[in-house]
Amino acid sequence: MILTVTLNTALDITYRVPSLRPHTSHRVSQVTERPGGKGLNVARVLAALGHEVTVTGFTGGATGSVVRDRLADSLGVADALVPVAGATRRTIAVVDERTGDTTQLNEPGPVITPGEWSTFQDVYENLLGSVSAVALCGSLPPGVPVGAYAGLVRSAHTADVPVLLDTSGEPLRRAVAARPDIIKPNAEELAELTGSHEPLRATQDARRRGARAVVASLGGEGLLAHTPEGHWRATPPARVHGNPTGAGDSAVAGLLSGLVEHLPWPDRLARATALSTATVLAHAAGEFDRGAYEELLGRVSVTGEVSAA
Repeated sequence: MILTVTLNTALDITYRVPSLRPHTSHRVSQVTERPGGKGLNVARVLAALGHEVTVTGFTGGATGSVVRDRLADSLGVADALVPVAGATRRTIAVVDERTGDTTQLNEPGPVITPGEWSTFQDVYENLLGSVSAVALCGSLPPGVPVGAYAGLVRSAHTADVPVLLDTSGEPLRRAVAARPDIIKPNAEELAELTGSHEPLRATQDARRRGARAVVASLGGEGLLAHTPEGHWRATPPARVHGNPTGAGDSAVAGLLSGLVEHLPWPDRLARATALSTATVLAHAAGEFDRGAYEELLGRVSVTGEVSAA
């Protein structure tokens, strides 16, 4: 069983319009809704890959009820979400069908009380006893301590559970010192963490700061990994256009599934890159195009070298 943590869950709503123009009214051609937030997106992809997954985090209000109802329809995803008094946020993606570009609107999350945070910590530590890996994903809702992820990483290590961290800003900076097994920042998040805009140098610096392995997302240019076993660059066969919402989460699912399946790093990176690219091509946020994924998997280029023993 894999555990994904989404402290700031969401209901992801995707609107498709023929052409997005500012200061005008639009007729929406299609609306889709999915349980969202980074960890829930990761869980959905993991389940589609055949892994058993449990999700935890916070949900509340009418939107939270919709999220839980939709999760109940997701085969292979077990619900261990913690109810809170505040309302779960919504995220709105507006897809321009003419250009393929997406405009994203993200609501703030609910305020989490000290009692709710304490309840979550108890739930989390109990779940760690029955999982093979954990992903800590996304932003922190108001009220959650900025060092929360650092504590959750330490708890996972105490339980001898490998942990992948995907967050940004000060929560990432604090948590790196707790030595997560993998971090997956994008280029901007990595530069903010290290002060370097040169990806290879930045991944090396992030490891010196505490991360055991760093996999940097370079958008349409693929992934760059610096690990104890070696360093690699994974590149998709071509740039694609579409909705990038959830592409990074699919990459996390690829990395995490590869970890629990004990795949070598090049195979993990090829899977993560193919999943990420196939997510950009999907019709709705947080999904991936399986046909595209299967076609891309054998065409991802992975170059690099194994570290000397």
